[in-house]
Parts: sequence; structure tokens; C-alpha cells
Amino acid sequence: MDTNYVMFALKLLGALALLVFGMKQMSESLQKMAGPQLRSILRKMTTNRFTALLTGTSVTAAVQSSTATTVMTVSFVNAGLLTLAQAIGIIMGANIGTTLTAWIMSAGLSFNITDFVWPAFLIGLILTYRKKQENIGTFLFGMAFLLFGLGTLRQTGADMNLGEQPAVLNFFQSFDPTSFTTTLLFLIIGGILTMCVQSSAAVMAITMILCSSGALPIYQGIALVMGENIGTTVTSNLAALTASTQARRAALAHMFFNVFGVCWMLIVFQPFINMICGFVGYDVNMDPSTAGFKDNALKLNYVLPAFHTGFNLVNTAILIWFIPQIEKLVTKVIKDKKKEEGEEDMPEKLVYIDRGLVHTPEIAVLQAQKEVSHYAERIIRMYGMVEALVDEKDKEKFAKGYERIAKYENIADNMEIEIANFLEQVSDLHLSDDTKSKIRSMMRQISEIESIGDACYNMSRTLHRKIDTDKEFNEWQMKSLKEMMEITNKSLLQMARVLGGRREETSLRESINIEIEINAKRDELKAQNVDAINEHQYDYTVGTLFADLINECEKLADYVINVVEARLK
Repeated sequence: MDTNYVMFALKLLGALALLVFGMKQMSESLQKMAGPQLRSILRKMTTNRFTALLTGTSVTAAVQSSTATTVMTVSFVNAGLLTLAQAIGIIMGANIGTTLTAWIMSAGLSFNITDFVWPAFLIGLILTYRKKQENIGTFLFGMAFLLFGLGTLRQTGADMNLGEQPAVLNFFQSFDPTSFTTTLLFLIIGGILTMCVQSSAAVMAITMILCSSGALPIYQGIALVMGENIGTTVTSNLAALTASTQARRAALAHMFFNVFGVCWMLIVFQPFINMICGFVGYDVNMDPSTAGFKDNALKLNYVLPAFHTGFNLVNTAILIWFIPQIEKLVTKVIKDKKKEEGEEDMPEKLVYIDRGLVHTPEIAVLQAQKEVSHYAERIIRMYGMVEALVDEKDKEKFAKGYERIAKYENIADNMEIEIANFLEQVSDLHLSDDTKSKIRSMMRQISEIESIGDACYNMSRTLHRKIDTDKEFNEWQMKSLKEMMEITNKSLLQMARVLGGRREETSLRESINIEIEINAKRDELKAQNVDAINEHQYDYTVGTLFADLINECEKLADYVINVVEARLK
């Protein structure tokens, strides 16, 4: 008998593993197939709270992952494409969309669905060997694994006869189903189980098996489902601890949504459940010895998803009117990180890449490109500091400015490494050729942007040598240097526009024209500088310092062209 129980346990765990793996495969393949379209929908269909709600519902129902929808939403909030209020509306919709998963599982547990999985395995295998249909094949494989897992769960649950096992029945009957303490206990158990297995779908499947077998009373089963709702938000909040402020606010809003729902549900617990059971046609009071009890118990497979759907619909109907208040609450609880005086613009951490959250390739590439654009903006600010040093004659103020540029240079090196490491992690995933090309392009972009930072630092070092040797540029040198630096700044600003815009809406031509202008200016100034030295207008040292700055501007502009080419390639 002990051996049988071990085999049953292994079958249950294996079936749950197949279910979770199938859900993951389905979700990832759908996101790869529809990633750009989903991003477009999230950006455009959030004009008000109701469209945001519908968007969250439809996207989550499509990709079968509320986590993926939430991560995409947070990435857009970080990128400034969505407000936090719009994100909260989408997250509310994601809670409704995720109820479709429960309905899929209820269908899979209600009849023997495994007969239908074998064609899906066969067709999926054939399609995975075709490059253009590979994602469709992966989706079919995922669906087949999901259905096979559900079928195995159903059969294993039936073979175990849990509803006829005295030990199991006595355990659950030892709890008073009408007691508030019992409801609270099972709610906590549901939350803990969800946090442990990292899958609300797996815990939902276990709950359905226990309820449909007649072993677990409906009230305790629904308390477990309520705990799953909270458990999954605790997991996302823990994951968001190392993420950006906006990500943590979105995760907190998600938790508030579900905790609020559980609080009002506890007040109307039994009447609400009785209403759902009446809607489905399940008799709560039927005795196990009564004829037709098993048929009645099978209806529990529909009671649980019906409750899950009704709970989220009512909760959303209440809270959708209070989105601005929820936004204020989470903003008040999670405040913006304070920065030390004088370091308001120090780029010590990445802004758009959140390592604490689960990333799919589509989202990761979007975040990485935003981070590259942000990286370039920081380097442009560093160039502005170099421009300020040109006019600085006070040695103490110059030293502070120079030290600040040196810090920027070190931080820029670290940012390059962090972005590169992130891109390397993404490149290890299963990617399309287009996504691989984008990653190679971004790798080159960050390398060239880092070189721009090096050029800025080299210019500051040249200016530092000038002030240390008490050398001064004459009026012509100052005027010419500023003209050269102004054209260089123009090339940097054009680079920022290219990085921040859509590739099809930008052109390489403008950057090339500026590069031609810079090269011509360099040649002109170098010739005039040699003539000035020969005519003893200033000494050789001053002339060398001037030439070094002009040459560094031209090198910097070359790096700019490389960045633009990599972006538009």
C-alpha cells in the first residue's frame, strides 16, 4: 500500500510539472509570435481606465500569463509610455484575463482529454523543424503537455479515491467549514503553497482534484483559491524588491487589489459561494452517501473557476473607480529614492532593466534599447561637463568638475558592463534572427558609447594639463574650440534622437553631414594651428593642447557615427 501511495504522489508531482511546463511553453511561444503587436496594443489602448482594463484582460487571456502582462506594463511605465494609473488598470484586467486558465483546467479535469493530445504532439514536432512555424509548433507542444498533465491529474485523482479514504475525509472533516478560523487557515495555506511552488495554476489544479473527489469541502477549497490570489502577489512583490521604484509600486498595487478583494470576500464568504454554487448547479448540502453525489462533486470543477471569475469581476467593478486613490497610496508607501545633494544626475544604476523581474525576450530587448538610449543621454551630459571646464579658470572649481567627470567615466564603464551582461543573458534564450540582430546591434552601440565617454574623459585630462601648467588659450583658440565643440554636441544630440526614435523614422544622412562638417573643421583648425605656432602667436605646448582637444572632438564624432550606424543597420 505504501508503494502505491508513493507512485500516486510521483504521478501527481509529475503531472503538475507537465502542467506548469506546458503553461510556460504556451505563454512564451505566444509572446514571441505576438510580442510587437502586444506592445503596440498596450501603448495605444490605454486612453482611459476602461480601455486599460480591457487591454489587460485581452492580452493576459492571449498570452496566458498575468506575470508577462504585468512585466510588459511595468517596462512601459519605466519607459514613460504609460502612467502608473494606466498600469494599474491593465493589472486589474490581467487578474480577469488569468481566470481563463482556471476554465481551461476545469475543462481538462471534467473529461478524458488525453486522447486529443497525441495529434498536437505530432503536429507540434513537425512544425518545430520548420523555422517559420517554429513558435506555432512550440505552442502546440506546450498545449499538449498542459492537457496531458491535466488528464494525468484527473486519472490519478480518480485512482486514489480520495473521497473514499477515511484518513483524508477525517482530516478535512475535523475543520468546521462554517468557522472563520478554518477559512483563514486554508487561505494562509493556499498562499504559502503558491509561494512555494511558484505557480497558482498548479495549486488551483490540486484544489480542483481534492474538491472534485469529494475529499475537500467547497468552502475550504475556495479559501485555498483566495490564498492563491494573495500568494502570487507576494511572489511578485518579492521579485520586485530589487527592481525600480515604479515596478515596486505596480507590484504593490497588484497586492492591494487582491488583499482588498479577500477582505470584502471574507465578510460575504458563504452567501457569495452559495450564489456561485447555485449558478453552476452544485448542491452544497448533498450528503456523500446520496445517489448522484459523484456527479454533483464533478460540478466543483466549474464552481472554482466560476468563483475565481466572479471574485475578480466584482473586485474590479469596485476598485476601478478608485485608481487615482490607489496610485496615490502606492506612491506614498513607496517613495522615490532620495539622492545626495549634488548627485541628482549621477547614473549609478540602470533605469529600465529590472533584473528582479522575469523577462521574456521581447520585453528584454525593449528594456535594453531604452537603457542604451538612457546610457547615451548620460554620456551627453558628461560631454556638457567637459564644455563647462573649458571656461573654468578657478582651480578649486575646476578640480571639482574634473573629479565629477572622472566619476562619470567609471560609472559609464560599469553601465556598459551591466547592459552587456544583461544582453548576454537574453542571448542565451531561444531567439528569432531579428532579435539576435538587435542584440548584436546594441552590443556594438554600448561599446561605442563607452568610447565616447573615454573621449570626454581624455578631453578633461587635456584641460587639466592646461590648467596645471598655467597655460591659456588666446581668443582665436577659445572661439575655434567652442565652435568645434558646438558642432560635436550637435552630432551627439542627433545620435540621441536616433537612439530614442524608431529606426524607420530616422536616417543616417543627418549624422553623416555633421561628420563631414566636423572633419572639415578639424582640417581647417589643424592647419591654422600649425601656422600660428610657426608665427610664434603662442608656444608649442599651447598649440599641442589645442590640437589634442580638436583631434579628440573628431574621434568622438567618429564614435557617434558608429553608434548611429549600429542602430540603423
